[in-house]
Amino acid sequence: MRPNELPQPLDTLMVATCNVLNLANPGRLFYENQDPYSQTEFERKITWLGERFRALNADVLAVQEVWDDAAFKGALGRGGLRYDFVAVPGAENNDTQQGAQGTPRVGLATRLKVEALQSFADFPPGFQVDVPGIGQHTRFERPPLVATLRMKHGQTLNVLTAHLKSKRPKFLQDALGQPTEDRDDRKVVALASLRSLIMRGAEAMALRCLVIDLLHRTSVPLVVLGDFNDTPDSVTTQLICATTDIAYDRSARDVALFNAYDLQGDFALKKDVAYSHIHQGAPYVLDQILVSEEFLPNGRNSVGDVRRVDYFNDHLHEGRDRTRSDHGFVRALLRLKLPSSPLAQSISPPPTDTTAPSDTPR
Repeated sequence: MRPNELPQPLDTLMVATCNVLNLANPGRLFYENQDPYSQTEFERKITWLGERFRALNADVLAVQEVWDDAAFKGALGRGGLRYDFVAVPGAENNDTQQGAQGTPRVGLATRLKVEALQSFADFPPGFQVDVPGIGQHTRFERPPLVATLRMKHGQTLNVLTAHLKSKRPKFLQDALGQPTEDRDDRKVVALASLRSLIMRGAEAMALRCLVIDLLHRTSVPLVVLGDFNDTPDSVTTQLICATTDIAYDRSARDVALFNAYDLQGDFALKKDVAYSHIHQGAPYVLDQILVSEEFLPNGRNSVGDVRRVDYFNDHLHEGRDRTRSDHGFVRALLRLKLPSSPLAQSISPPPTDTTAPSDTPR
């Protein structure tokens, strides 16, 4: 850096993703095989979540597994932080809607100005996928949510929140929800697991199409975050990111996504214990934050960078308790360039006068 040159002014943006594990109002049956929360359980759950939300202190808080937006707002209230915008499309509680039905939804709370918000339930036309024994898979089980946000200095960005199909076997059942397959038959279990894989892959493909639509030939940065129910190196996550395409197609960078964890600055403390879920004693990263090329520090279209990524996962070792969460929470500190200040421009060294004679007094 030159002596008279000021560093590029930067604004910060904290984003976080939280799978809140079946956040529902007390006394409300959300799954047939699970008891509703008692008032005591509910109070304990929203208090615990509120404390975590306060610790995260995110400008953009993305959540998954919300059955009732009233419960989400209650948890935010317990955290004592102000969010000007809170929405969980499909899980509203009002005179005509009694929360999500059949499956929980994804939501968003933010301090930023929201310019647009849209859920995407259907796959793009022509991108339906056949699932053995079920037929065409044409819709997301939990529709992803896209918000267009504007920061105080005017920068616009898109934030996409997603929750993909789990790895749990997808068994066939009748209209009343009764099983029509022998769940003790290991071959049937294998077929049911394949159904889940195909459904998750189809959702990853449809999400990829949405990412392309948001990024192609635009300069608006994109942050994709949520519960992918798969690891960063999995086929489904790589399908969404398409980062490897860059190696042989330079234009692919325009619509690629990059794992925020891999882009952290040199001074970030990269933890070898980064994980967001524990299954049968093994740690996994299922909850991820992905960013577009605009957050590559030296990228051609860079508007910022990833300063730090943190994993809040200590509670995963405190025992299984549905009043907490079975997922760790992931937070990223992003930085975005501010417009150059008049001060920076005023102290820049003046251009050399090449027309002056060599004997001009100094």
